[in-house]
Amino acid sequence: MPASIWLNLIPAFLIGGLLCVGAQLLMDLTKPQFTPAHVLIVFVVAGAIAGALGWYEPLAKFAGAGATVPLTGFGYIMGKGAVEGAQSGIMGVLAGGIGAGAIGITAAILFSYICAVSFKPKG
Repeated sequence: MPASIWLNLIPAFLIGGLLCVGAQLLMDLTKPQFTPAHVLIVFVVAGAIAGALGWYEPLAKFAGAGATVPLTGFGYIMGKGAVEGAQSGIMGVLAGGIGAGAIGITAAILFSYICAVSFKPKG
């Protein structure tokens, strides 16, 4: 592999891994108070706040998919879309966030559906 590929893969792996380690630690150290749903909300909101403060854009440029694929990246994208849509009023705020995250939302729904029809629940 060319050296330039490694220069992209290493930061993505490190930052993505650190975000995942943070989520796992949050779940393990706060049992039973924090469920996976709580962690999901904390990470999405943290990504939106970090984006609003201007901290997430440099991280996303440095780590690429390592920062944009995890839940914090989804919050960042939703917040960025909402800010861009705010020029159109309150409906623009709602539509901007949903429009910016539409690919992620569509993928989640599609893959959830495929898993639901492909596997038989135990029980």
